[in-house]
This record gives sequence, structure tokens and C-alpha cells, in this order.
Amino acid sequence: MRFVIDASVAAAYCFDDEDEPIADAAFARLHGSATAVAPALFWFELRNTLLVGSRRGRIDSQQIKRVLDRINRAAITFDRLPSADALFDLAQRHRLTFYDAAYLELAQRERIELATLDAALVRAATAEGVALVGA
Repeated sequence: MRFVIDASVAAAYCFDDEDEPIADAAFARLHGSATAVAPALFWFELRNTLLVGSRRGRIDSQQIKRVLDRINRAAITFDRLPSADALFDLAQRHRLTFYDAAYLELAQRERIELATLDAALVRAATAEGVALVGA
């Protein structure tokens, strides 16, 4: 089974002080036979989140290396650039950031589930008929 993963789910998986059932479910799938896909911005978002976490003392450089190694070994691929028109439409219709609309558009286009912890993205996915991991 293939699904879209967003950076909020991957970040929750990376930090020891977070307990998120959706992140656990997504990574349990990835440790099984599932694969995930994400917009290219996922790569930057996750690393920026880890950088900010490091600056705030939530994670150290050795932990970052370990979690990125685990993330890099997970079956996550990156999608091509989407249609800007489709993203603007979704972002406007659901008052999402352009970034969040990229995750929703990918799940919608590929007709696959979305793994997210973002409340606005959950609402938009539900409104668009996109299934959610852990829902």
C-alpha cells in the first residue's frame, strides 16, 4: 500500500518526546511492505524541523544523524513538481498554505491516503474525500 507522508508525521517519529499514533501507524506501514511518497519540499521541511529542534535542545546532532538514517532507509520517494494551478485552487478553497496544498494535491492525484498531523490539512483532505492514515 502506498500513501502520502507529510513532514509533521516524520517529525513526530523523529522526536523522542512526541507520542503520535498516526506517526506510529505510518512508520509501522513503512517498516512493512508499504511505500510513501512526498512532495520534494518534505526533504527540506523535515530537516528544518530537526534544525529548529536542535536549537531548542529537543534533539542533538547524533540523534539527528540516527533519525535521518532511519528516514533515508524508509521507502519514501519524492514526486515531480505538481501543477501550480491545482495547488492554488486547493490552497484557496481550503485556506491552506501552498506547502500543505502540495501534500493534499499529491494524495488526491495519486488517489492514495494521506498521513498528516496538521489539523487544517486533515479538514481539507476530509472535504476533498482523501482518506487519512490512522483515521
